[in-house]
Parts: sequence; structure tokens; C-alpha cells
Amino acid sequence: MRLRSVTTLLATLVLALAVPATAEATPGSGVTGTIFHQKTVGDTDYVLREVVIQPGGYTGWHYHDGTLHAYVKAGTLTHNSADCGLDGLYRKGAVFTEPSDTVHIGRNLGTTPVVLEVLYVLPHGSPLSQDAPNPGCPF
Repeated sequence: MRLRSVTTLLATLVLALAVPATAEATPGSGVTGTIFHQKTVGDTDYVLREVVIQPGGYTGWHYHDGTLHAYVKAGTLTHNSADCGLDGLYRKGAVFTEPSDTVHIGRNLGTTPVVLEVLYVLPHGSPLSQDAPNPGCPF
């Protein structure tokens, strides 16, 4: 193989790896998060975070590598699973758990912000969430 062909091949591979797959991710909208505390114990990361979802906002389809525990401080969270069904309608004062590796989306269909206090219990070094493609739901 000639040097020019090898250079062209390497450039093509670098570009292919650098361009993200846009069809896979379903980014959120109107969501902010603030980490208040994090600690690692053994092989587990504990992260306490406040998540705010503005009216009309949504998290995007995602899952977590560990368990998530949440308290609804304000608003009402509409929670849907990958089968497009409603698997929770969580109002102010509610608590809920999201098991690991379960694809879902959180949406704020109300007129006031949803405020969640969230404890992430994750394998050490894991991201807070992993993007997932829309499983075919109309939202």
C-alpha cells in the first residue's frame, strides 16, 4: 500500500471516530443540575445532586449504571419507560427509585419547575447517566 493511501485511510478513520453518532443520543432540554456532594466508598460513588427541569423540559432518554434515589422537592415529574408507558407520576413530596440499566425519560408537563434531590449510587468512575436512543415513543 502506498504512503498516500495509508495517510488517506488514517485520516478517514480519525474523522469517523471524531464525528458523534447523532441518531443515537436524545439530548435533554431545559434541565440543569448542581452537585452538592460526592464521595467514593470502596468501589461505589455516591453523588448528591439537585436536578431542575423547567416547564416543557425533559431529560432525554437515558439510563444509569447504578441505582438512583430521588425526592421531588417541587413540581410534578412525568416518568416514562422504554415501552412508552407511564411508569410514574411523581408530585412534590414523592420519593422514587430508578434501578440500574433501565432506559427512561423524565418530563415536566406542568407549568412550574420540577426540582429533584437525587442520590446516585454508581460503580466508581461511572457517568451520572448514559444517553439512549428514543425507543420509538412519540415524545
